[in-house]
Amino acid sequence: MTRQRWFKSLTAAGGLAVAAYGGYALRSWLKFGRRRLASHSEEDPLLDQFIPVYDVVERHTASVAAPAEVTFAAACDLDMTSSVLARSILRSREFLLGAKHGSNELLPGLVPATMAIGWGVLAEVPGREIVMGAVTQPWLADVVFRPIASADFATFHDDGFVKIVWTLRAEPVTATTSIFRTETRALACGKTARSKFRMYWATLSPGIILIRKAMLGPLKRNAERQFLATGRLASQS
Repeated sequence: MTRQRWFKSLTAAGGLAVAAYGGYALRSWLKFGRRRLASHSEEDPLLDQFIPVYDVVERHTASVAAPAEVTFAAACDLDMTSSVLARSILRSREFLLGAKHGSNELLPGLVPATMAIGWGVLAEVPGREIVMGAVTQPWLADVVFRPIASADFATFHDDGFVKIVWTLRAEPVTATTSIFRTETRALACGKTARSKFRMYWATLSPGIILIRKAMLGPLKRNAERQFLATGRLASQS
C-alpha cells in the first residue's frame, strides 16, 4: 500500500470512529433521564432504598464457576491497578478535563480503594452484596467524592450535585456456581447539575462503561482460581 493510500485509509477510519462516537453521544444525550426498568432478576431492593428513580443506570453480569461467597469476596478485593484499559481511560479523562496527573489514581482492592477516595458504605448483606454511595460533581477536572450517611442519602438533593450508588452482588445458582452483578445509578440534583451531568455523561460515559465491563473478566478468573485452590487444599488435607 502506498503512503497516500495508507493515509486515506487512516483518515477514513478516523472519520468513521468520530461518527460512531458522535452517534453514541447523541443517543446517550437523548436517553438521559429515561428510566430503564430492571428485569425480575435485576431488581435490587437495597438500591431502591437510596435512588429508586435515576437519570442513568448501568447493569453488568457474569456467570462464575465459584460459590457466591467466593465471588463476592473476589469482587470486593478486585485489583484494577493491573488493568491497562482502566489506567488508559483514567489518563484520557485527566487529559480531556485538565486534571492533575494521578488525581484519579487506582488503588488495590476495589472496596477499600473507593472508600479511600470518599465513597461510603450505604448497605451490606454479608457475603452477598454491598452498596456504595457518594455525592459529587463528576464534570470537575479533579473530582471529589463525599460520603452521605445512609439515613440521609435518599433525601439529599443539594442543587449542583450528583448522587451515585453502585453495588457488588453475588447470587448463588448452585453450591459451586453463582451470578455476579454490578449496577450503577446516578441522579442529578437540580437544573444546574442536570445540565452539566447530561453533557458529561453523553461525552465520557463510554470510558466509565468500559471500566465496568473490564472488571468482569478478572473477577471471574480470580474467583474461579481461588475456588479451585481451596478445593485442592481441602483434598490434600
